[in-house]
Amino acid sequence: MKIGLFFGSFNPIHMGHLIIGNTMVETTDLDEVWFVVSPQNPFKKNQSLLHEFDRMDMVTAAIHDNPKFRASDIEFNLPKPSYTIDTLTHLSDKYPQHTFVLIIGEDNLPQFTNWKNYEQILEHFLLYVYPRPNAEDSVLKNHPRIKMVNAPLIEISATYIRNLIKQEKSIRYLVSDKVEELILSRKYYN
Repeated sequence: MKIGLFFGSFNPIHMGHLIIGNTMVETTDLDEVWFVVSPQNPFKKNQSLLHEFDRMDMVTAAIHDNPKFRASDIEFNLPKPSYTIDTLTHLSDKYPQHTFVLIIGEDNLPQFTNWKNYEQILEHFLLYVYPRPNAEDSVLKNHPRIKMVNAPLIEISATYIRNLIKQEKSIRYLVSDKVEELILSRKYYN
């Protein structure tokens, strides 16, 4: 199978993530999309990051009814911070029957050359890139291992959602009903 790996903090997972995942699995040659919950992104500070198991619960709840989606906690047991090349190598060793493709937002493309062993990633894996609002142009855009995927421009941010929760405002339609239930019942981000 050809698996798209969608890495993220998913703090929380929102409708934008689900729309991108669905677009990838429905409009490209991907058989499944795995939502890889990252315990710690080396480029992000750890502020207001829910525990990885809580974020995994939200991802599992959000995708429960889509057989083409899977939640992955593969990075929970890898050294931290999590580097994409290490996770890709680990997954390729663990699942040699699958082909893995990295899904990233266009806003990450200009910084991609700062990623650990980015040349190795491009040598061994394809990148499927979805559009992001106000993304800077990148020299990598025309790289033969990079495919630009036509997808909706989504401007929902997890920060915006967390701020609404802190202000005790509704997050309906920004996250799935199951994720909203989890956030409210467990009092996340309060």
